[in-house]
Amino acid sequence: MESVYQTCLCHELNLRKLKFRREVSFPVVYKNLKLESGVRLDLLVEEQIILELKAVETVLEVHKVQLLSYLRITSLNLGFVVNFNVPRFKQGIHRIVH
Repeated sequence: MESVYQTCLCHELNLRKLKFRREVSFPVVYKNLKLESGVRLDLLVEEQIILELKAVETVLEVHKVQLLSYLRITSLNLGFVVNFNVPRFKQGIHRIVH
């Protein structure tokens, strides 16, 4: 279901004239070794905000840590874990700052 939610969210971002990229790959550098297939971001909005999309019963700490790692790798400061499997959308938004 995440892909369906992602498509709908991208449509909403388009309607608001926000720039975004889907499935963005970022390399990981470890001790001068560059791993081209390092991480894949679900959405990168305005080249500043990472959205990690989920459709899970409960957002776990590991989901938040995953996003924090993405923020470190990309040198970005703000991201959101967005869980669509909640009664009210607002309950599924988790802000992470690096």
